[in-house]
Amino acid sequence: MTSQPKYHISKKGLTVWRIHAVIESAILFIIVFAACAFTFFFDGPKWIYAICIVIWIAFIFFGVYLFPKIRWDHWRYEVREEEIEIQRGLFIVERTLVPMVRVQHVDTAQGPILKRYNLSSMSISTAATTHTIPALPVEEADQLRVHISELARVAEDDV
Repeated sequence: MTSQPKYHISKKGLTVWRIHAVIESAILFIIVFAACAFTFFFDGPKWIYAICIVIWIAFIFFGVYLFPKIRWDHWRYEVREEEIEIQRGLFIVERTLVPMVRVQHVDTAQGPILKRYNLSSMSISTAATTHTIPALPVEEADQLRVHISELARVAEDDV
C-alpha cells in the first residue's frame, strides 16, 4: 500500500465539527425532553427517563468529543499532477483517487460556522460524483481550487 496523503485538514475543523455536534445534541435534547414529558403525562414506565438521558449523554460524549478527533486524524488529502487523493472515515477509512482528466469543476463553499473560523469546504465534481474536502483555510482552498482547475485543464488538453 502506498503512503498516506500528505496534508491534514485544518485543526479548526475539529471545533467546527464539535459545534455541529452540540447543535445536534441540543435537538436530541428536545426529543429526549419530549419523550420524558410524554412518559410523565401519560404515566409511562419511569425507566424511560434513564434510557433517554443515557442516550443523550452518550451522544454528547461520542459526538462532541470522540468522533471529531478520530475523523480529523483520518482526514487527509493530496493534489498531484495526475490525481487527487482523499482519505476519510471514522472507523472504516476510505481512500479515493480522482484522476485529473475526470474533474469537471471545483467549488468552494462556506456556511456561517465555517465562515466564523475562516474555513471553507471544497467540492471536486466529476461526471459520476462529488468529492468534498472539508475545513480548509479559505486562502488554501482558493489556491487549491485554482491549482486543480489548471491541472484539470492541462490533463484535458492532453487527451
